[in-house]
Amino acid sequence: MESPEKQYNSALRKGIKIFTADSAIIPIVAIILGLICGAIVMIAGGYNPLVAYGSLFGKLFESPYDMGETIRAITPLIFTGLSVAFAFRTGLFNIGAEGQFVMGMLGATLVGVKLDLPMIIHAPLAAIAGAVFGGIWAGIVGYLKAKRGVNEVISSIMLNWIGLYFANYVVGAALSEKGQQKSEMIHESASWSMTWLSEMMEHARMHAGTIVALLCVAVFYILLWKTKQGYELRAVGLNPDAAHYAGMNVGRTVVKSMFIAGAFAGLGGAFEVLGVFGYQVISAASPGYGFDGIAVSLLGGNSPIGILLAAILFGGLTYGSAGMSFEADVPTEIVRIVIGSIIFFIASHGIVRAVIKPFSFRKGKGADGRKEAPRT
Repeated sequence: MESPEKQYNSALRKGIKIFTADSAIIPIVAIILGLICGAIVMIAGGYNPLVAYGSLFGKLFESPYDMGETIRAITPLIFTGLSVAFAFRTGLFNIGAEGQFVMGMLGATLVGVKLDLPMIIHAPLAAIAGAVFGGIWAGIVGYLKAKRGVNEVISSIMLNWIGLYFANYVVGAALSEKGQQKSEMIHESASWSMTWLSEMMEHARMHAGTIVALLCVAVFYILLWKTKQGYELRAVGLNPDAAHYAGMNVGRTVVKSMFIAGAFAGLGGAFEVLGVFGYQVISAASPGYGFDGIAVSLLGGNSPIGILLAAILFGGLTYGSAGMSFEADVPTEIVRIVIGSIIFFIASHGIVRAVIKPFSFRKGKGADGRKEAPRT
């Protein structure tokens, strides 16, 4: 009989292998089907889909400014996609990346406005504050799950709105400019913007947070698959009872997992303040990056490289929709239809497999590529 450790390793390897096989085909087909659905909607509305899609993708490379702004739109989606995926990989559903993103903005704004320190200390401290605020906000969800058995989906959704209005209150009470619905500007020493790169890209709002996002992609992989902590996180996610039997502290691991997931989202919010706007607004609606991060995570198959590619796609579609609107006179809502269709097909594996089946059948093998059983 295999030891518990060997059983865990076998299960984890199988899980990774299954994911890799699915991710090779299903997301690509889902994207194609989503684009086709968008084209059908355009034709029904009297628009030319070829011109519309040409304008959309042309907008992304029209000028250095557009390329820079596309990268800026992609960056927060990487952070929130990693946040959702990290929790999912450890057996949790983090629907609260939106609230964690907003709390990350608040943490960065507090440090950026209230402290006046040398840049070498101030900028990293502001980013760390954003990560900690996002992590604590998600940690509340983990604590409620571990200690009180509260479903993390419900608590994280509720904390989205609590986080938004709490941030509005703090900004309005302690950080806002007189007569303004936004905070004071952060000190220059807390900024993560890269002036030289921005000037090179025709003053696009580029910032060093993009580099941090790419580093987080690597951290995601190394932490989950190359460390003892990652092994425990995944083991608890696969089977909490078996992990507890093996001597792992399940409750502490759940809180730890949610904290790390929230830290990813919090960093995304921090860099929106520190690298893009330089202030935080009092808003009745949240930015939306956390909700889009769920779609990015789904499309990316909850893998770090998949999330990076999915964020590039979603960010490109979102920014490129301006080209559809101005050059092809197509409403930007069409892009949301395309994105929604892609998510639908990603979630509907049966439909995608039905589309793939006629093209994947080979003599002597089934549609999934495996050898057929002998007929009797």
